[in-house]
Amino acid sequence: MNLPKDAIVAPFIRVEEDESGRLQKIEFTNDDNFNFAYDVVDQMAKKNPDKLAMLHISKNGKERSFSFYDMSRYSSKVANYLQYLGIRKGDRVMLVLKRHYQFWFAILALHKIGAVVIPATNLLLKSDFEYRFKAANVDAVLCTADGQVSREIDKACRTYKDLKVKIMVGASRKGWHSFNKEVKYFSSHFRRPRGENAIHGEDPSIMFFTSGTTSYPKITTHNFKYPLGHYVTAKYWHQVDPDGIHFAISDTGWGKALWGKLYGQWLCEAAIFTYDFDDFDAKEILTMIEKYKITTFCAPPTVYRVLVHMKLDQYDLSSLQNVTTAGEALNPEIYEKFKEKTGLTLMEGFGQTETTLTVGNLYGTTPRPGSMGKPTPQYDVRIMLPDGTIADNCEEGEIVIRTDEKIPNGLFMGYYADEEKTEAAWYDGYYHTGDTAYCDEDGYLWYVGRVDDVIKSSGYRIGPFEIENEIMKLPYVLECAVTAVPDPIRGQAIKASIVLTDTVAASDKLKSEIMRSLKKNIASYKWPKVLDFSKELPKTISGKVRRKEIRENDENESSNE
Repeated sequence: MNLPKDAIVAPFIRVEEDESGRLQKIEFTNDDNFNFAYDVVDQMAKKNPDKLAMLHISKNGKERSFSFYDMSRYSSKVANYLQYLGIRKGDRVMLVLKRHYQFWFAILALHKIGAVVIPATNLLLKSDFEYRFKAANVDAVLCTADGQVSREIDKACRTYKDLKVKIMVGASRKGWHSFNKEVKYFSSHFRRPRGENAIHGEDPSIMFFTSGTTSYPKITTHNFKYPLGHYVTAKYWHQVDPDGIHFAISDTGWGKALWGKLYGQWLCEAAIFTYDFDDFDAKEILTMIEKYKITTFCAPPTVYRVLVHMKLDQYDLSSLQNVTTAGEALNPEIYEKFKEKTGLTLMEGFGQTETTLTVGNLYGTTPRPGSMGKPTPQYDVRIMLPDGTIADNCEEGEIVIRTDEKIPNGLFMGYYADEEKTEAAWYDGYYHTGDTAYCDEDGYLWYVGRVDDVIKSSGYRIGPFEIENEIMKLPYVLECAVTAVPDPIRGQAIKASIVLTDTVAASDKLKSEIMRSLKKNIASYKWPKVLDFSKELPKTISGKVRRKEIRENDENESSNE
């Protein structure tokens, strides 16, 4: 069936659903010149100008409501302001704006100009900015006044001389333009570029730096069609309610923010909720859900691992219609505990900075605890063996996306200025995700780990996730990571790094208890040789566990013995 004629996305998206509303097929049309800012936000401002687009709560608790008319008007003001400062189509502009509401004005304004947006976290330091400025050839930066981040940028500019414009949001100081003071003088009308400045769907629009689990993050480049790829994300996975409000935890410095705080939600004409907090506080988040009657919620597994240890019955979560998770694989134990405490079913999904939602538990499906779900109709997903053949059911292999017949909206253009890395990941008609999984007889995918995370011990190939799942069943375990350590006999042995809850203390007796539990529940070749209690696990600044860092530390210790 087609979308209703008055739907804002009807000219660009066609879907087919079965009788129960489950997505069967999706096609994209008339997207050669698609621009999210003009074709969605500005059109929504005409169709339903007073409809809520975002409810924003500052870290001090101040509430701000923005309609689609507000978003259209303010983004045009900012587009005129940025053009006045010299920003043009194709310029690369970094946004370091936390969860400030000005981020939404700025990203839409840059879309209107045709400039390339580079989201970045405020946790970066001088060396991080130096690398990113040079690698992406950054032309301008809009930066929060909070903290020391602007000073770190100034330090980076001592060696990087090509930054044309520096704009500060929230305050001002020497060498920086003041966004708040200056933008108010500009018109709220901005004419869509035509002729040589016209913006085409294939033009680059967004550049994300990957999480950096390797030494230098790659730069994933997406075109202006990318937002359309998030329709499935919001409509069938988040299951946003056009009359409700969606809350995603993510910071705007990461690609996940555009999964849950902008594109898909507004394509579905649903409002978003943004809380501009500095530090995560689970009690505050639960209070926000209760107070503002959040209808759909998305957070990484790390958040749910904290929530299941809280007294959730003290909060009214009855407004929640659907809850989702992505970013890392979700342990079945967390899935079961959360459902037991709330009655809510966690709908897991899988995707990358290079894609939109690729695999997920979509509307109308029944999740299987521990499974990522099924491939979405948007992507032709396969499991590939190391020899390049397609795996049979229950055979482990790499998750790949077939692209020889068509390149789906949502898949990246390539790694910016790095043909070698692009060709290493995308060749012979397939994009290789670097993640391993297997597919069961019913089409559900089960995550195993990153290709580099697979442990090879005594001739066995062992995925860490299955062992981590068993350890996570223990009530006193908060987090864990399973990695390989060098072993003179096995080649590699298995190590489990464990973070305990504050209810128990680390001891040799506890290690013995953990091992007894594992020996009852997993095959002997999967038993860890080393158990290590840690106060915390090393993570990327986006919150993903850095198993690579654990392995490298163990290898260094082994070589020094």
